[in-house]
Amino acid sequence: MAQTVPSKIGSTQQARSPAETLLSIRNLRTAVSQGEDRFDIVRDLSLDIFPNEIVCLVGESGCGKSITALSVMRLLPTPPVRAIGGEIQFKENDLLTLSDKEMRKVRAEDIAMVFQDPLTSLDPVFSVGSVMTEVIKAHRDLDTNTARTMALEALQEVGLPDPEKRLDSYPHQMSGGMRQRVLIATALVLDPDLLIADEPTTALDVTVQAQILEMLLEEQRQRHMSILLITHDLAVVAGVADRVAVMYAGEIVEQAPVDELFEDPKHPYTQGLLHALPHISVKREKLIPIPGVVPPPQMMPPGCRFAPRCPYALSRCWQERPELEINAGRPLRCFNPQPFVA
Repeated sequence: MAQTVPSKIGSTQQARSPAETLLSIRNLRTAVSQGEDRFDIVRDLSLDIFPNEIVCLVGESGCGKSITALSVMRLLPTPPVRAIGGEIQFKENDLLTLSDKEMRKVRAEDIAMVFQDPLTSLDPVFSVGSVMTEVIKAHRDLDTNTARTMALEALQEVGLPDPEKRLDSYPHQMSGGMRQRVLIATALVLDPDLLIADEPTTALDVTVQAQILEMLLEEQRQRHMSILLITHDLAVVAGVADRVAVMYAGEIVEQAPVDELFEDPKHPYTQGLLHALPHISVKREKLIPIPGVVPPPQMMPPGCRFAPRCPYALSRCWQERPELEINAGRPLRCFNPQPFVA
């Protein structure tokens, strides 16, 4: 029985040609060095994001989702973590080859990022207004008053209560939801083409999560921008995504339009994630967890990285590494895809 999919809030899903690609990641390899040893955190990752669409990158904690985002933004803690291979093509530029000065211009103006924890992302000794005006002035030749007006308008647009007062507030004087709205306003104030949102609702209660997601979707519709949303919450994915990329142990294992992925997941890991998701229409005595944990970078199995946790692993899965190839009508990294039974 196919799992019922929650109705999607908004969709720009349509056929795309490669020439339309806004961000194209090809064979990205990001590694961490420990002494003389080096271990891959992200390996041979390829992902396209088109204009005016929402792509969700999903997977358990430790799968490399945030490292992928930081690789795109060139914000990795180097050393010890470094992007050592592949290309990240944004419009006409390979971001991995840009100078630091050129990359600083790309950040905020073209690609902006909202981080997971709003409290640690905001400097406690600076007011909201001072941070936002400095961001604006770093990219626009504007005086402080004009930049402050832009900051106020951005706070109003994201629905922050009493925005004039909050311009002079400090992070500790606001709730978690208010701080997250400040981060989103700061990210959007220069009207980027791509917003990367890394678990933007994790630290918020359910009601505030819904408000933040609806606000992000409204901003995406109005600005016609693209969003790369990183999350482990499949309910969020079902509600906002156009396409989904499932990530496990540093690799993309499956990609599909959101409706197809929920109705007919092919990879055993994707199926495991959906089996662990409670759903009112599926009668089960208990949820079905995925046994084991994501392996650390220094202990990856030699073949398929999911083989130690996979109920369908073949003998070749323990020795050979599957490539991400078109299989069963979609990009899939699996030797033994199975029909999905909810």
